[in-house]
Amino acid sequence: MDPLLLAESARRHALAVEVARAAGALLLSKLGRVAAEAKGDGGVEFVTEADRASEALILGHVRAAFPADAIYAEESGESLGGRFRWIVDPLDGTTNFVHGNPLFVVSIGVEADGELVSGVIFHPWADELFEAPPAGDATLNGAPIAVSTAPSADKALFVTGFPYYRRRVVDDLLVRVKRAILTGHALRRTGSAALDLAWLACGRVDAYWEEGLYPYDVAAGIHLLRAAGGRASTYDGAPYRLGDATLIATNGHVHDDVVRLMRPLSASKDCEL
Repeated sequence: MDPLLLAESARRHALAVEVARAAGALLLSKLGRVAAEAKGDGGVEFVTEADRASEALILGHVRAAFPADAIYAEESGESLGGRFRWIVDPLDGTTNFVHGNPLFVVSIGVEADGELVSGVIFHPWADELFEAPPAGDATLNGAPIAVSTAPSADKALFVTGFPYYRRRVVDDLLVRVKRAILTGHALRRTGSAALDLAWLACGRVDAYWEEGLYPYDVAAGIHLLRAAGGRASTYDGAPYRLGDATLIATNGHVHDDVVRLMRPLSASKDCEL
């Protein structure tokens, strides 16, 4: 990376760390004290005053420090800018948050010239800060992290999530769930895509798949995962790009196995590799 671009990226990463921690503290102060509002067409996606307050805090600092930067945030949408773009989920895991479940995070990714250069995910309940700075290693609270060494899908702990339109595709979702259950060690669901990717990056799970994700759900986590040695693709195995409709993320060792598991459902009636 060009030295000047690297320096500017590092400045933005430092701010991302600062505001992620501040937003996380704000969310903790509101846990169990806010009501949910349904958004979208399905009645299963929520937003709260905490989402909006966290986003306002983050964007206020970003705009004050880097007014020319573009921003793509979950609640306020997109704004155009220069070489840098901030991709922000102020509260990933809102449904968990609404129910008092502590599995929610703040997720902030930064792009430079269209490429991810920074990823920060803060899990306030656990006081865990996952980060991958520009041209740097992935860390958890300052200590280096790496993906697991699980060698194949039959040795893997899977994690997944379901899209908000899940009622329309539930049969397809359950076929893939069945394949993972019958193949791997076990299957988990946290309710936060960003947290799933952070746990994958530090070796707590080995493989993750989901569809219907937005860039703000995964930008920070994808950068973190790659810095930790992992791999991300679509269901058909093509390299993952922000905005793709499907995502498989793994430790790399099990990736080809998982691509075969998530192959088009019409390809086979069985659940084996």
